Amino acid sequence: MTEALAGILAAAAQGRFPPPDGSTTVVRRPNARDAGVLAFTAHSVVFTDEDPRWVRAALAGTPGDALAATMNPHFLGALMARTGRHMNTIDLLTVAPTLPGTPELELREIRDPEHPRVARAMRFRDEVRVWGADGGVLILGRGVAGRWETAIEVAEEARGRRLGERLARAARQLVPDAVVWAQQSPGNARSVRTFQAAGYRPVGSEALFVQG
Repeated sequence: MTEALAGILAAAAQGRFPPPDGSTTVVRRPNARDAGVLAFTAHSVVFTDEDPRWVRAALAGTPGDALAATMNPHFLGALMARTGRHMNTIDLLTVAPTLPGTPELELREIRDPEHPRVARAMRFRDEVRVWGADGGVLILGRGVAGRWETAIEVAEEARGRRLGERLARAARQLVPDAVVWAQQSPGNARSVRTFQAAGYRPVGSEALFVQG
């Protein structure tokens, strides 16, 4: 069961999604850190160590559209209260295949574990690597269920040069796997456009529950 989420994500990365039948799959957390909810088209996946019977009862008692129940604040609030965790936001989950070649950007790897971007990334990912560019930062690490994830940061003064797009594309060349994942807040339209311009396609939405 601990490998179930990894299998679901690997299939989704290849365009093979759970059946759009309106149901919810409940699987165990893949590790002590990762818990949350994934919503695909008309199918959701809740990864938690809570009793699946409680999860289904909480969903049944959630008001509104049943297809959207797993991302309804009513259900998410109940699950946070039950687990003692919190969440930051509901993200758009995107994925892109690896690219050949080397990045066109000049990147300098940052190895200082006390660097603020390195320290923050290590709270949510394993095997973290961080690179700096002129006006930006690129992060790679293993996140939910061991998947490789990227995040980027562009300084305000460096905007307008498509630096974010080039950083996101560089992640596709640096990742040591067949695909790389990235999350964007749906309200951050600039970030959404940047990753889609770099070849990342949306696969669903994701709410991660954080300890502490």
